[in-house]
Amino acid sequence: MPQHGTLLGGCQGMAPVHGISWDDRKRRTVTAMAGVTAVLLTAGTFATTVHAASPLESMIVRAQPGQVAAAEQDVTALGGQVTAQIGLINAVVADVPADTIRELSASAGVAQVTSNAPVHLLGSSYSETNGSYDAATDVDSMFNVEQMDGAHTFWNAGYTGQGVGVALVDSGVAPVNGLTTPGKVVYGPDLSSEARYPALRNLDTFGHGTHMAGIIAGLDNGVSSVSSSDSSDFMGMAPNAQIVSLKVANALGQTSVARVLMAIDWVVKHQNSNGMNIGVLNLSYGTDTDNSYVLDPLAYAAEQAWLSGIVVVVAAGNEGNNSDGLEDPAIDPYVIAVGAADTENTMSVSNDQPASFTSQGDGTRKPDLAAPGTHIVSLRDPDSFIDDTFGATATVDGRFFLGSGTSQAAAIVSGAAALLLSQRPSLTPDQVKALLVDNTTPINGPQDLIGSGELNLAAVLNAPTPNNATQTWPTSNAGDGDGSMSPYGASWSGASWSGASWSGSSWSGASWSGSSWSGSSWSDAAWS
Repeated sequence: MPQHGTLLGGCQGMAPVHGISWDDRKRRTVTAMAGVTAVLLTAGTFATTVHAASPLESMIVRAQPGQVAAAEQDVTALGGQVTAQIGLINAVVADVPADTIRELSASAGVAQVTSNAPVHLLGSSYSETNGSYDAATDVDSMFNVEQMDGAHTFWNAGYTGQGVGVALVDSGVAPVNGLTTPGKVVYGPDLSSEARYPALRNLDTFGHGTHMAGIIAGLDNGVSSVSSSDSSDFMGMAPNAQIVSLKVANALGQTSVARVLMAIDWVVKHQNSNGMNIGVLNLSYGTDTDNSYVLDPLAYAAEQAWLSGIVVVVAAGNEGNNSDGLEDPAIDPYVIAVGAADTENTMSVSNDQPASFTSQGDGTRKPDLAAPGTHIVSLRDPDSFIDDTFGATATVDGRFFLGSGTSQAAAIVSGAAALLLSQRPSLTPDQVKALLVDNTTPINGPQDLIGSGELNLAAVLNAPTPNNATQTWPTSNAGDGDGSMSPYGASWSGASWSGASWSGSSWSGASWSGSSWSGSSWSDAAWS
């Protein structure tokens, strides 16, 4: 499915995005990286272990409680190689000979072996705009989306996302107007294959992350106060929230479940570090899975972030109205799964209906609610892959881009959650979910596509805080990991590892270069 600097040591010295240089090195290096990645993808997996009888496949190996070391030994004994540990889910990432996967799965220390599958950024399409642009008259501008979904009522009451950090696990964030206010964006570790290139580290060479960051918390330079009557300046849903960016995808949108798991692990570890106060985690992507959420590693990690006190907002998927279920990790019932609504080019929410691409629930798990997700106008990332490929038809007024997908809908709800937390900082994730889901606007369409209805923050503003909102779904089971992760099996230290990743020293040898991919990369077909 279709689907970029100060040294960082632990959480110290996180650099605001405005301190990053931005020149044509980006375009040249992106072009070079595209070629390098293509070579790596055809070269196969890591060559450090030779298994003549069978190719290596990148797998997530979840250990039985207390059996991570035993699981690592089993991988090695079968001719495989451990490339990372993810303590959050009591698992390792390993390159395993394909013909030994069944034997590894049966090992006493192993609970489950699943493919380290591709993950898809869930933007659906970018569309054409003609003539001059006026945010006040464009129904799908952020100005009007924020009016329709009630964000302006929170702004008028003094709640603009202040004091709330929103973690964005995506393709990075570019320093464009709207995301360069001092302190607006801070960077966690770059876990993408581009981290070894200083000119690209943390920067959004693909274009998706910048679009999401703008929707969630964009704020134009020079805006001294947020006003619901200001249509000339760009402002995201929670314009005074902070974006904590973790880059997992490169210029071609390529990443894997393992990179995403490592990013979620970092977010959970550092949610209260360095004053970040991460209250929301936005996951605007998905992947296919044959697992129940109680057995799936990505769903498990998202759920663990939720149970640690972070509101996790996930795109439901872009498989269409006749799909056979939501994408992973939206399949986990604890998180907030967001479907996309089509405004039908009117300001009347009651006229909205499910977007044609939004995924349908399977009768057991459906989207929790919907939010506008078609033709959303957000920040453009010049010279990114998406911009170079679709800019001729998707660029709006030079500095904006049109995008459709459950990615955009999820980003809107992430901003909404940040607004709610700025109003009521002591809310639990379950209470945030209850308030958002129980106070929606009915729209046309079945619950399997839109959940309880469309986001309605005006109704949420004065709704009483529910005291009995605790969710009691069966929890995922991935063992009793020690809550730490490490690239290449060494014990993980935030200060030493993230500093090394900036210098490139942790990316040598069996590195996260993209060569561990066993399947196809994210496709750009959905952006056409």
